[in-house]
Amino acid sequence: MPTLAVLTAAGSGTRLGLDLPKALVELDGLPLLLHAARRLCASGVVDVLVVTTPPGLRDHVADLLHDDPALDRPVRAVEGAGTRQASVAAGLRAGLAEDLTATVGGPVDVVLVHDAARPLAPPALVRRVVEAVRAGHDAVVPGLPVADTIKRVAPPGAGDASGAEPVVATVDRSVLRAVQTPQGFARDLLEQAHAAAADRADDEASAATDDAGLVEALGRTVHVVPGDAAAAKITTAHDLRVAALTLREER
Repeated sequence: MPTLAVLTAAGSGTRLGLDLPKALVELDGLPLLLHAARRLCASGVVDVLVVTTPPGLRDHVADLLHDDPALDRPVRAVEGAGTRQASVAAGLRAGLAEDLTATVGGPVDVVLVHDAARPLAPPALVRRVVEAVRAGHDAVVPGLPVADTIKRVAPPGAGDASGAEPVVATVDRSVLRAVQTPQGFARDLLEQAHAAAADRADDEASAATDDAGLVEALGRTVHVVPGDAAAAKITTAHDLRVAALTLREER
């Protein structure tokens, strides 16, 4: 049965210090969203792709996707919303529309949610997530072991005027994972998770920062598979420079 990938590309990217949305920032001559979309398609396990776009840029993104010969499967652009959760919900609705799933012999049974801010996530990572979902794990995220020592500090307000915060404990990092995308889900579970949290979607303060969190809120188990350092998130100009180096090393 088909797999749908929802690629979120609606973020502003203000911390990059550029006057355009993050997903449209170029890396080696291509917008970040095209790097991410190409790798999803190159995985061989994605059958249909929906990209959520910044407000007012749906047609522009649709043209970029349509003109890219590397995107060799059905793809649709849909305008995102004010939060990541709401944008994913919009992408999910568009991706499960009958006119789109009919082109790939639907119905879709697995959904990936990926961030254009992680443009270099390798095709092998995409396959690893989908394979884990199809093996019976209804919610799967890639993650990397945490390398740094982690300290838990006292609640806000416990520090002094110098900004020094008292340490409460040193956390056991062996059981910690830094979570990446794409995250993979059984379609029914992801729909249920979004429906249950729909009242939180439009408020940035309460909206989920990832879809696995919505599944956890249902009391369902999320499994972690090995992540990949290449799937690092681009947030700052320094991250963009590191991504450029990663591309050069790949070649």
